[in-house]
Amino acid sequence: MTTTPDPLRQLDPVAALPESERLKVNEIFYSIQGESTFAGRPCVLVRLTGCQMRCSWCDTEYSFHEGSWMRTDDVIAEVLAFDCPLAEVTGGEPLLQPGVHPLMSGLCDRGLTVLLETGGGLDISGVDSRVRRIVDLKCPASGEAANNHWPNIDELRSTDEVKLVLADRGDYEWARDAIRKHRIDRRCTVHLSPVWDALEPAQLASWVLEDRLPARVSLQLHKTLWGAETRGV
Repeated sequence: MTTTPDPLRQLDPVAALPESERLKVNEIFYSIQGESTFAGRPCVLVRLTGCQMRCSWCDTEYSFHEGSWMRTDDVIAEVLAFDCPLAEVTGGEPLLQPGVHPLMSGLCDRGLTVLLETGGGLDISGVDSRVRRIVDLKCPASGEAANNHWPNIDELRSTDEVKLVLADRGDYEWARDAIRKHRIDRRCTVHLSPVWDALEPAQLASWVLEDRLPARVSLQLHKTLWGAETRGV
């Protein structure tokens, strides 16, 4: 039996490598980490291409499809060239690509502190234990709450972080109840982040104070510094 060659793989030999040896990369850049307990620190960010979710407020839709194939070893080398001790792998949804695991482990092996920002729809249990996982929990207004992978909560460690992005009061109440029901704050740090230009941070802060909720009000520092439309910062 004969098979028809994949024209994309003929054009790009990296795409023909085993999945563990290649990654489709949207961008790699040096910036300020914006959304975690590491916010404000210089960081190299690796944004991978592809996402299975379509959140209503998504601010990185360009990562759904845009990107180029790179060897995993070349991605590691490019990150190391910035001479920065902190790296974050984000997306899109980075866990969609098998090559993300050797990427993260390779960076850890070289002494970097490695963050993984994942949308929370996929299993996090296979991630290298040295990686600090920042896991989204999708609220109703995102349109993706039904796709949360709830078993991830049992996988959380004290070095992990959970982020809930809130668009309105309904999201806040859903988040508050989820935090309390699953005692997420006893497992790791919890961030509540208002959707940019949808929910006023001061309003969110007042709700957190009123309910004495054990969570951080977390703003997108990179947008405060450079604006909501700027890429690669």
